[in-house]
Amino acid sequence: MNPFVLAVLLSSLGLGTALTFASSHWLLAWMGLEINTLAIIPLMTQQHHPRAVEATTKYFLTQATAAAMILFASTTNAWLTGEWGIQQLSHPVAAATALMALALKVGLAPVHFWLPEVIQGLDLPTGLLLSTWQKLAPFALIVQVAPFADSALLTALGILSTLVGGWGGLNQTQLRKVLAYSSIAHLGWMVLVLQFAPSLTLLALLTYILMTASAFLTFNATRSTSISMLATAWAKAPALVGLASLVLLSLGGLPPLTGFMPKWLILQELTKQGLPLTATIAALTALLSLYFYLRLCYAMSLTTSPNTSPTAAPWRIITTQSHLPLAAATTCALTLLPLTPAVSALLTP
Repeated sequence: MNPFVLAVLLSSLGLGTALTFASSHWLLAWMGLEINTLAIIPLMTQQHHPRAVEATTKYFLTQATAAAMILFASTTNAWLTGEWGIQQLSHPVAAATALMALALKVGLAPVHFWLPEVIQGLDLPTGLLLSTWQKLAPFALIVQVAPFADSALLTALGILSTLVGGWGGLNQTQLRKVLAYSSIAHLGWMVLVLQFAPSLTLLALLTYILMTASAFLTFNATRSTSISMLATAWAKAPALVGLASLVLLSLGGLPPLTGFMPKWLILQELTKQGLPLTATIAALTALLSLYFYLRLCYAMSLTTSPNTSPTAAPWRIITTQSHLPLAAATTCALTLLPLTPAVSALLTP
């Protein structure tokens, strides 16, 4: 892609997200979401492959439907209450409609069906954008809408997302679909605690972005798109494969890695709020996610490909690809757990 066109598209992505962050009016927030959607579509179709075009079409139709629902919810609220502000979403029907539209935007269960198929049709860098940056603007609106939504609806969305995210990833062999179901599960954890501690939701979102960025960049560096290809990844980057296994365990939430921090704090908050059953169900669904992360770790570090190459070891080949983002994301995904007391102090109101 032409670098000038790429710069315009990435600038538009930043503009759309910033516009949604800064808006207090529903129409401005809707405009930011639409700029985001239209900016990423050319990036999704740059492969010129039928699967990419199919994924882009699915993504566009889904996002257009969600945007229409947001307009309908905001117009309904303005009609019934006379208010267009995001913080004045006082009517329960409008609040529930807006929440479900934003859930469709980010891919929360039960409106998640588009997400695995769309990410599977994209290349890894664009899938990284879709899994991280594209969730920021809708999630900022979810945080603002949550106080007006029904708490039972939020809890149901959270529990269902953690369950679907864990259960759906069990039978997958494609890495992009595994990461898509991982995204659904992590979003469920964020929504579960949103009504009690929004600061914990933002912490979980930040750690999820760091860990997912590290996973996507690792798979991109080793050119791996399926579990069977992970068995040959060690020959391309031995040290990176060892660290990638730890990153996947961090995504699963195992101590002493960074991914344990948000799950630990969320379970603690749910218990404080008198919801031990919800916390127990969330912890059990995390075991489902941990199983398919362990499958990936097994394929990367405990199996050897039956194919032997007579050529020079691939890890000796000099590459021009920049590994600074990968190194930074991997370091953060593995080593931030000791900062938990400082983070808790900062988040305590």
